[in-house]
Amino acid sequence: MSNAPSLAPADAPLNAAEFVKSQIRTVPDWPQAGVQFRDITPLLQHPKALRVLIDLFVLRYIDAKLDYIAGLDARGFIIGPILAYELNLGFIPIRKVGKLPYKTVAESYHLEYGTATVEIHEDACGPGDRVVIIDDLIATGGTMMAGKKLLERLGAQVVEGAAIIDLPDLGGARLLREAGLPLYTVTEFGGH
Repeated sequence: MSNAPSLAPADAPLNAAEFVKSQIRTVPDWPQAGVQFRDITPLLQHPKALRVLIDLFVLRYIDAKLDYIAGLDARGFIIGPILAYELNLGFIPIRKVGKLPYKTVAESYHLEYGTATVEIHEDACGPGDRVVIIDDLIATGGTMMAGKKLLERLGAQVVEGAAIIDLPDLGGARLLREAGLPLYTVTEFGGH
């Protein structure tokens, strides 16, 4: 029997997804009454949890022959570049309108009360590039669908949408899948 220390800490989680979920804070009634806000900042502040999260995404995509990770403004900008770095890929920011300095293409989508627009640089990717879109969570799916349309307009193949959290009661994941976008989410929360 070896006296070498274990590579896994004694408190290592048996289920990586449950460990990630345990680091997400629920903030009731924020930003408005009735909303259960899923706050990923404790997850980002916990070194082991952040590593486990990134490793889950790396394992998912390491053999996918991707060219880019595209991150949705703003929390997709946190996980996306880390994942792109780990996979030795480029990163494409999909920004809210008016935030990119070069020529852009834009896509509008519906919100509960009005519309919003996201855009990417017109040279962000090209025909045949394989891309995964990432964000912190999928609620109604509108932002991710707009990002998918932008990338496809530039000729890219959107291989999958990815998020840390799915909020299935809001129906976004179902709508995205029905529109032909495969999805990978680490965990889900019921409610809004």
